[in-house]
Amino acid sequence: MILNEDIRAREVRLIGADGQQIGVVSKNEALHQAADADMDLVLLSPNAKPPVARIMDYGKFRFEQQKKAKENRKNQKVMAVKEIRLSPTIEGNDFDTKLKHVRKFLTKGAKVRVSIRFRGRAITHKELGKEVLEKMAEEASDLSNVVTKPKMEGRSMFLMLAPLSEKDKKKK
Repeated sequence: MILNEDIRAREVRLIGADGQQIGVVSKNEALHQAADADMDLVLLSPNAKPPVARIMDYGKFRFEQQKKAKENRKNQKVMAVKEIRLSPTIEGNDFDTKLKHVRKFLTKGAKVRVSIRFRGRAITHKELGKEVLEKMAEEASDLSNVVTKPKMEGRSMFLMLAPLSEKDKKKK
């Protein structure tokens, strides 16, 4: 923002401290009115013809802007993505343990990326990996939605699960 003497325009469309339009006045007149009100002259839109300036307490204005930005950051919800790795030939007890981890992450509100890494010749049996991922999605379906269905990416196949929203919980 451009303030006070840094404003280069000869005339400005002036808005008073109370928000009412004063009209087009010279820069010096606007600076004089701002000084009388013990405030700053702030250029709001420099590209307008003539440029629009407002009389305001710039320090208070900046403080309010910072306060709003801080409040917005506080209210922002960050979605964590956790990853669980499986193998295409996983046994029952190992699967149950991984399922417990997936359920824990989902109840805490995190998205879960379940991935299977195919090693060596295992890549020739992609259907085994797909079955494991679909079983995981089925077992966790009471807590999650499937965001992305099982798909290959290089030598890995992955599935993305997101926690149920409040609407989805009511439906089930």
